[in-house]
Amino acid sequence: MSGAGGFITARLQSGVSGTPPVDIGRDAAREAARRELSDPAYHQNDPSLLQRALNTFWDWVGSLFDSASGATPGGPLGLVVIAVAVLALIAALWWRLGTPQRTVTPGGTVFDDRPRSAAEHRTAAETHAAARRWNEAVQERMRAIVRSLEERALLDPRPGRTADEASAEAGRPLPGHADRLRAAARSFDDVTYGGRTADEAAYGRLRDLDRDLERTRPALSDAVSGGAE
Repeated sequence: MSGAGGFITARLQSGVSGTPPVDIGRDAAREAARRELSDPAYHQNDPSLLQRALNTFWDWVGSLFDSASGATPGGPLGLVVIAVAVLALIAALWWRLGTPQRTVTPGGTVFDDRPRSAAEHRTAAETHAAARRWNEAVQERMRAIVRSLEERALLDPRPGRTADEASAEAGRPLPGHADRLRAAARSFDDVTYGGRTADEAAYGRLRDLDRDLERTRPALSDAVSGGAE
């Protein structure tokens, strides 16, 4: 403040050359200093509002780091070691468990639009497969399987049937394919309700199952009858 004060004193003395300094009161001097320092010439090099905010933020980060390192055995080096250990643990869990997936919501139905024949679903599945849209291809192939079983009277047509229900019911007249039917239902649920992504191999398994079922004679003694669903 001594520089500004000297400048103010000089300004007060500059009215008349050789005139003795003007003796003013403390309040008047403070007001004169305030007016003088409000001159934009004194603030040309002040940091911008953004710079002041950034400086405040980094000061806070620095104080937070200092507090954490002070409370950590080994100081800053100990804090770094702990951070590296935590990151290594997260990486190990990610590698072991894989990318988190959404939980499969059971109970979703196989069909969600207008009734279509098994042939129509197969055509749609092949169209999606040709475009490498494997999720949609898996869905349509599973629908083709279920619709084909209904058309062959191995399943009673029923709106709202889930993939799990269809596979369990179809496994009775087709016991040799029960495991593959359950796996097909899981693939359908994974891509439809579980947020997972199918691939060409997954679609190939459903396509092969569909073709094998077409050639398989049911165990008539175990075929479904009526509404046992």
